[in-house]
Amino acid sequence: MSEVREWVAICPRDYLPVGMQLPVAAQSRIFAQPWEAGAGREEILRVARACERAGFFYLAVCDHIAIPRTHVPQMSAVWFDTVATLGFLAAATERVRLLSYVFIPAYRHPLAVAKSFCTLDALSHGRLISGLGAGHLQAEFEALGVDFSRRGALLDEAVEALRAAFLEEFPCHRGAAWSFCDLAIAPRPVQKPRPPIWIGGSSLASLRRAARLGDGWLPQGPPAMGMEQGVRFLRGERRKLHGDAPFEIGMNSPFLYLGQPAFDLGPNSLAGSAEEIAALLRAYREQGAAHVQVRFRSRSCTELEEQILRFGEEVQPLLRF
Repeated sequence: MSEVREWVAICPRDYLPVGMQLPVAAQSRIFAQPWEAGAGREEILRVARACERAGFFYLAVCDHIAIPRTHVPQMSAVWFDTVATLGFLAAATERVRLLSYVFIPAYRHPLAVAKSFCTLDALSHGRLISGLGAGHLQAEFEALGVDFSRRGALLDEAVEALRAAFLEEFPCHRGAAWSFCDLAIAPRPVQKPRPPIWIGGSSLASLRRAARLGDGWLPQGPPAMGMEQGVRFLRGERRKLHGDAPFEIGMNSPFLYLGQPAFDLGPNSLAGSAEEIAALLRAYREQGAAHVQVRFRSRSCTELEEQILRFGEEVQPLLRF
């Protein structure tokens, strides 16, 4: 496998950057708002441009290829393609970064992943953040002919192979699942030395993988040991393996609503003033977060836009240090 040559850090130090998972593009019953079911291209554009105007650090899109019929009642069938959607966002925005949160590289050959991600970084002028994960939906793995029991090992190898392709036009990789050498990948990424690789997942194996192979960590819910203990574990593993190398830890907020809502926000939600919401996010920073994914309860695309822009005007200034 290729050797790590440089670690990449992108999060600013003088303020706490926030990002958001793109609505509409994934419509799981767990988190999608009712209005998203009838939404599409125009709503995606409105939300993405609102996030850019509000100064958000990233927009994120997750990854599923085909949802088994048995899972559609809970997950829905609507999961936009990750790279195609991020490419659409790249053309519609100029500054906000583009995060795959998270992409399952085991579903594809690493050269195909590298081609897509390098092209996206080139076309977005260096805005890609490659968030990678092992995956969880066994029936999807089986349909794609991928061994579900090897998903962790496949992710490990895919990270190494992708890093090699980010660093070299003619990457070489020798692994158990994939081997290649002297094959060119172009266009090349704009980011130097390479785009960042953040590893997603909250299992113990995922935390260890992130500390070992990633430039950062993306939670998929709090770890079983709790977020505070999970962060300590990550930092300890990272220090043990790579000394003082940078490592950017992400956290996720509950659903937010600025002001007093006229509707029931449901569970895992917080309504309040800009100062109250900023205090919550600053507490994440104190716990070790380099960036936070925020999300908002809303009854319409217009209300979501209003919440995003109000967040940018009222909360963002309170997140500077």
